[in-house]
Amino acid sequence: MANAERLSRLSLVEKAVELADAESLESVTVRRLAQELGVTPMALYWHVKSKDQLLVCVADHLLAEVTAEFDPAAPWNARLRVMVEALIGVMRRHRYMPGLVAMVEKQELPSFSRATDTALDLLSQAGFTLREGYAVSTYLLHGAMALVDNEPGCPGAFTAAEATELRRQKRLALERLPADEFPRIVEYAKTMEDEPDLDAYYAFGLDLLMSGVEATAAKRK
Repeated sequence: MANAERLSRLSLVEKAVELADAESLESVTVRRLAQELGVTPMALYWHVKSKDQLLVCVADHLLAEVTAEFDPAAPWNARLRVMVEALIGVMRRHRYMPGLVAMVEKQELPSFSRATDTALDLLSQAGFTLREGYAVSTYLLHGAMALVDNEPGCPGAFTAAEATELRRQKRLALERLPADEFPRIVEYAKTMEDEPDLDAYYAFGLDLLMSGVEATAAKRK
């Protein structure tokens, strides 16, 4: 009873995040959370009506980390870059986030709406129409999701030794391709001998995302 009295939606969501980070998003069920929190499943239904609503709360809670903490005097593109970098950071820390964001109804996420509205304002300053700005915001969101989903080196799913072996197998498979037909791919395969530099990977990816937006904005001036 004491645990039930102390239970709040925030404590419930934080425990759900903790469980998803430690195991997987599939592990987050009302029954499992009740067990972890030492309460009955019915106690949780005072705060969330279903697993779907719980996942919406998790997504909203984590996206709240994408705060617009930037210098208001900075150019629009510098401020937008801070937001996209923060979004990528959230998704890197919580690897299930790309799939979760794709799964839930984003209109149910106040934090997503706040971030989108801020992005639209910044893109309006760059000369984009609201329709164009919304398209750009969507492009940046999905670009960030793709960066994390395609992170090199088999993140999270394998041990370091397993990831190294899988990378070796992929390298050997590429090196077996006919060099006269695919010379650049065979040459690229040799670069896979080294551990991927994830900081460089994300910095390069962020540059690609932002440079497209900046170049398009520059054409309007």
